[in-house]
Amino acid sequence: MNFSETNEFSKDFKRLSKKYKSLPDDLLEFKKVISELPLGSGKHFVILHSQEEVKILKARLFCRYLRGASLRIIYAYQEAKATVDFIELYFKGEQVNETRSLIKDFLGQFSK
Repeated sequence: MNFSETNEFSKDFKRLSKKYKSLPDDLLEFKKVISELPLGSGKHFVILHSQEEVKILKARLFCRYLRGASLRIIYAYQEAKATVDFIELYFKGEQVNETRSLIKDFLGQFSK
């Protein structure tokens, strides 16, 4: 499985990892989980958008520092390329929902 990040995700990750010291390790653990089950399983994964080339998912990212699932991660899964693109990462207490414009911008590359 190949992983990549949008610029927005990189900024979010850098900012949040200063606050939550376990975040880099937590993201590695999350990568292991989605390598096995890219679409996740259970109530902690929701498909936000689905089309033939790509699926956009929102998942809870368990952070040991927070002792819970207060972080949300938005990612795109491309089955044909075996690729996961991380789009957004946010703390549930600071932001209620995902930023739809980021998802729309990401999906723009598939409508060409």
